[in-house]
Amino acid sequence: MVRGEDGWFVDEGGRRLILRGCNLGGDCKTPYRARNELPSPRELYDYRAASFVGRPLPEAEAAGHLDRLARWGFNVARLLVTWEGLEPTGPGEYDDAYYEYIERVVAMAAERGVRLFVDPHQDAWSRWTGGDGAPAWTLERVGFDISRLHRSGAAFVHEEAGDPYPRMRWPSNYSRLACQTMFTLFFAGDDYAPSLTIDGLDSRRFLQGSYIAAVARLAGRLARYDAVIGVDTLNEPSDGYIGLTDLSRLQRAMARTGPMPSPFEAMATGSGYPTEVDVYGVRGLGQKVVGRETLGEHGVSAWKDGAECLWRREGVWDVACGKPVLKRPDYFAGARGAEPDFAERYLRPFARRVGEAASKAAGSGRYMLFIESVPNVAAPKWADGDAKASGVSGAANAGHWYDGFTLFMKRRVPFVAYDQEEERVILGRKAVRRYYAEHLGRIKRRGLVDMGGAPTLIGEFGLPYDLNGAAAYRDGDYRVHVEALSAYYDAMDENLLSATIWNYTASNAHERGDGWNGEDLSVWCRDDYEAGRTESGDPADAGGRALAGFVRPYARATAGLPVSMRFDRKSGRFEFVFEPARAGGQARGAGAEPQALITELYVPEAQYPRGFSIRTSGCSHAVEDRPGHALVLVRAEPGAARCRVVVERSRA
Repeated sequence: MVRGEDGWFVDEGGRRLILRGCNLGGDCKTPYRARNELPSPRELYDYRAASFVGRPLPEAEAAGHLDRLARWGFNVARLLVTWEGLEPTGPGEYDDAYYEYIERVVAMAAERGVRLFVDPHQDAWSRWTGGDGAPAWTLERVGFDISRLHRSGAAFVHEEAGDPYPRMRWPSNYSRLACQTMFTLFFAGDDYAPSLTIDGLDSRRFLQGSYIAAVARLAGRLARYDAVIGVDTLNEPSDGYIGLTDLSRLQRAMARTGPMPSPFEAMATGSGYPTEVDVYGVRGLGQKVVGRETLGEHGVSAWKDGAECLWRREGVWDVACGKPVLKRPDYFAGARGAEPDFAERYLRPFARRVGEAASKAAGSGRYMLFIESVPNVAAPKWADGDAKASGVSGAANAGHWYDGFTLFMKRRVPFVAYDQEEERVILGRKAVRRYYAEHLGRIKRRGLVDMGGAPTLIGEFGLPYDLNGAAAYRDGDYRVHVEALSAYYDAMDENLLSATIWNYTASNAHERGDGWNGEDLSVWCRDDYEAGRTESGDPADAGGRALAGFVRPYARATAGLPVSMRFDRKSGRFEFVFEPARAGGQARGAGAEPQALITELYVPEAQYPRGFSIRTSGCSHAVEDRPGHALVLVRAEPGAARCRVVVERSRA
């Protein structure tokens, strides 16, 4: 069992943990397809025939993949599931085959010592709104016709648009009608859409109730596996239209790319009134308006036949003289036009409901709750009273961090970065690396300050492997990726952070990447595996990409307080400093288990192919050899106030 304490993850013996692992995996966003081919529109809309069994790992191959995670030092995985996979065809209609499959994968991970926390994943609401996550029936029950969302401009859908997929276009769906409407209803339908009831409930209670019940059902089934340490609330939630003060303007966006309507333009377009909107692209070092484009088709509505736009029904807009007219531009603003605190008013109660349901299904105190908020917009809120009321063992700040310039441009420029929160460009290699550490420290402080001392695990970070026109696929040279990943992990080490890299995709291939909206961020590639390509020279590492960037030494468990951790990839020098627990304190009390006195360091062969030497002060050590790595077991000497361990490459 793992709990949170004073900003740290802590194990049963009281040791402070650094959890390092991956998201498993990127193809969980789509139903199972062995080679991640793009589904046809017919297949997309035939959602009752879809199955997520086999995501994230084909069961016959799962043991090999999980062995690889353990070899690479991943002591945790963020296990992706989708609401669609759990409850695909209607409220209360669960896919038991998918639940059973997930349980079998969890059992295999547990056998290998890989901890897990469950992430109910979504991006831009659902596959029919250009992303993934929610079932199609959620859109249908609020009045949308899923077959017309793309044509009407209410969403941009890869299956309809075909290949090639425009680079990082999917976030533009957060400005489109369907995605924004669904998130507004999910979090605040009772406040903003009082005319809409579904099965006798307001839309918030209906949507949240179904989602939480499906997640809690899985939490209950997995409770018997100690390796499962918690449940995520919801991946990268959106605030929809909540808090917008002027619907005639595009006030906020996850990223500005492609055609992006204002909320009013999105409403008009989605009701069959084609509208010319701004098109965003890269100009200079920023995302700016680069043109105009007409969205939608005349007379093609996103809403079902005979139904009118929900927001028109609520009086937000209307039609006069055959043209859409905005009636209430501040409809979604708070009292007196002030923006409501989304994290406090809507997200915090939602997180408590998820925790309460998971605790009821699995037992009070069984799980930690991994809490996310709107990326770059709102900090999560939580307190000890929330944990007690919901029955969870504690909360973790599970915010995400990306090097946005590299992610969106798919180019690596080591002396340029962009801070999306503060909307500023950072120039210079040293300045960029300082920014990485500073921004991650900013996220960590939110857990300490806004969440009552909660530990932080960076739930996602990573980079595209098809950087620079996918040059590495032609020449096998991943040095650019290694340099970037090393910089990211250096910043994690500086902040002593836990983190799960995005991602490990078992179906990744050069042609289709991770199989979703043109993304290709997997640390492992099936094409490279089948070709026997291995950077380390060990066949067991075949398929791994840029291993030297993410397979690196770190302190997994500390009997005391970690002080600092640094790794120089080029020289191979790793240094870890900690203050050992005092007698009678954490991990040193009467009856403490022997393991609770031991600090564990992971040392991989990938960084030390000829072996390593160890120097210590204030402590002694022993080495245990494992497949692909060693565990250095450190015990503090009696009376030592500070312990220091240095690992260096052998010269032989």
